[in-house]
Amino acid sequence: MRSILMACLLVVLGVMAEAQQAPTKLPRIGWLSPGSSPNEFPQRQVLEGLRELGWADGRNLVIEYRHAAGSVAKLAEFAADLVRRNVNVIVTFSAGAAVAKKATETIPIVMQTSQDPVRAGLAASLARPGGNLTGITFLTDELSGKRLELLKEAMPSASRVAVIWEPAHVDNEYKGMQVAAPELGVRLQSLEVPRPSRPDEVERLIRSARDGQAQALVAAPGGFTIAYRKQLIDLAAKHRLPVFSAWAIFADDGAILTYGPEMDWARRLAYYIDRVLKGAKPSDLPIEQPMKFEFVINLKTAKQIGQEVPSWTLMKADRVIR
Repeated sequence: MRSILMACLLVVLGVMAEAQQAPTKLPRIGWLSPGSSPNEFPQRQVLEGLRELGWADGRNLVIEYRHAAGSVAKLAEFAADLVRRNVNVIVTFSAGAAVAKKATETIPIVMQTSQDPVRAGLAASLARPGGNLTGITFLTDELSGKRLELLKEAMPSASRVAVIWEPAHVDNEYKGMQVAAPELGVRLQSLEVPRPSRPDEVERLIRSARDGQAQALVAAPGGFTIAYRKQLIDLAAKHRLPVFSAWAIFADDGAILTYGPEMDWARRLAYYIDRVLKGAKPSDLPIEQPMKFEFVINLKTAKQIGQEVPSWTLMKADRVIR
């Protein structure tokens, strides 16, 4: 009898030892990016936000990165691959939201998009998205006209404005500007970024703006303009061409004027990822719109290229880089 009990005890101890040695299965994030710049904005900021919430890649979390480098076909291919791998949540941006939604109706999706997710059919409403998708929207269509208005205020004599934009990008900011331009007396020059795009496209686009006698250049945020913003701004400065954009990171790198949502939205995205990893349903998490917008003027760049900024415009700025 004693030998039987001892044998049973050894079996139990063996099972317990195996259980202790068995690796814990870590939750996995599928990072689906239309762009091509790992460790760039917003990836770095989202990861910092996750660390503040107690998550670290390789410690209690695994992140599988997929960067499509501007290829719509690759984006769909990567989305399907992440679904096959049955990740716990897909984190995606811009055009990736619709691609991920098409790829799965069950895996939670946390997205950032510039379009209206309700109008795009991605969510039932902002307050109660329903389905498997939630996150943050900028509704950029409503901001592009305001941005052009600020450009005209800063440069009253500007009548020709070149716009670098990506037709495949969901917010399609150029169309919003087309509506506002006639009332402001501005003629737009369309500079489309091809897909796939290469770094040497920067020089071609700036040359096209110069040949078109543009007096200002708008860099609509997208995978290309974000990845190559410093090259674009520096080259434009050599031709004394002021650059305007949406996000403050462009002003930090030399754009004369930016107006758009405050950049803390990337850290806010980490909050959504945290909630989903802890069991919250995307259908119950309202899609947020930024409540704070930041108007930044880079006066240092303006002086370097000889562009005067009116005092009444400077007074409106939330931040002035001198």
